Amino acid sequence: MQVTVHIDRASGMHDYSLDTKTQQTVLDALFFIQNELDETLAFRCSCRVGMCGSCGMVINGREGLACRTNLDRLGRDIYLRPLRHMRRIKDLVVDMDEFFTKYRAVDPYLKARPEVHSPIVAPPISRMREDIDVGLECISCGLCLSACDVVGVVSEFLGPAALNRAYNLIADVRDEDLDTRLGLVGQERSGVWQCHTHMSCVEVCPKNIAPTRAIAHLKRKLIARRFGLHRERLTPQQQTIIQEGR
Repeated sequence: MQVTVHIDRASGMHDYSLDTKTQQTVLDALFFIQNELDETLAFRCSCRVGMCGSCGMVINGREGLACRTNLDRLGRDIYLRPLRHMRRIKDLVVDMDEFFTKYRAVDPYLKARPEVHSPIVAPPISRMREDIDVGLECISCGLCLSACDVVGVVSEFLGPAALNRAYNLIADVRDEDLDTRLGLVGQERSGVWQCHTHMSCVEVCPKNIAPTRAIAHLKRKLIARRFGLHRERLTPQQQTIIQEGR
């Protein structure tokens, strides 16, 4: 099938016609265009198997990974644009600093509790992990931030990926920074209260993560803390009981 790829480049919209093959991806088409039609075209890629997230872009109006999107599902006209809410560097390449600035704002590293002197094992089947596992596979591709309607209106909003990471840490009993993190995600302009649950981030996530689920959990924890209903961290003795499966 012959298709026309319309690419929103820094100099305007450019159109390229090419013949597609079975199972060819958008990334394959971009390589063909760069190698055969226009060597000045700029785009990002690395692993080509949907693990690094570097080839994220807006494909026919919806965020996706170029390496995991087949051309035969897109029709004869394919429109490619850079990710939204991030500064364009060149063509389909954007500056990811905006994404990682928001990600770093939640202090996204586990901080071990000082009273625990040996590593705490958190078996996947224990209640220490049941709320966390579903959100651990984030590849920091930025698709959710680009798709988020709120970020386009409230630039301070931390966005789905950062808040999902914050919940992963807040829900982990091994982390000591509960109150500080809840304070960060509870801010009026940047925190969870800006999320209107449009679910755009869920629709585009290539790893099937639901950041809105994490945000809903954070809202409940903030409300519980406001009324003094939140549970304290488990003691090391309780953690030992869970680890031993009692």
